[in-house]
Amino acid sequence: MTDLMKEKFKENQFNLLASDLISLNRSLTDVRHESDCKKKHYPSKLPTTSIVIVFHNEACHAARTVWSVINRSPRTLLKEIILVDDASERDYLGKKLEEYVAKLPVHTFVLRTEKRSGLIRAPLLGAEHVTGEVITFLDAHVSAPRVAGAAAGTNCAKSTHGCGPIIDVISDETFEYITASDSTWGGFNWKLNFRWN
Repeated sequence: MTDLMKEKFKENQFNLLASDLISLNRSLTDVRHESDCKKKHYPSKLPTTSIVIVFHNEACHAARTVWSVINRSPRTLLKEIILVDDASERDYLGKKLEEYVAKLPVHTFVLRTEKRSGLIRAPLLGAEHVTGEVITFLDAHVSAPRVAGAAAGTNCAKSTHGCGPIIDVISDETFEYITASDSTWGGFNWKLNFRWN
């Protein structure tokens, strides 16, 4: 790693130089399983979803996440995208971000916390403003897979329980999209602690 790369890595704990070379409107290979997900037909009538994305001093990841949601979700299901700024201090996450998201093809807006709220309270601010029938919470540094909204909506239409996806990985050094094993899954114990299995 060059000195500049190492210095930039300290800002966000990933290779910012590699990230800057990748389009915000990044395309990805369809990694769904041939036998299961690609051939699955989803009901035509599914609940709409509001996407809530919380961020704090993120680089360009939040915008890349928003574009992945827009490009890979059926528009009929995507009610809105709500970005919750958890007291960021970086200038480009202020007015510039608000102007940028106002031009997106899906209703998107920014809410801001007055002080750092954390991973539990900040998403609740977003949840208070949703208008969709289902709430989908995403990290600010993800690439949403194709038809994730349809799959989640199908599960929510069948049940009042929550659902969670298989979580793929994006390399912090190269930004390669790495498909997780379909036998990897996470869950909660009775103390509501999340664990990987």
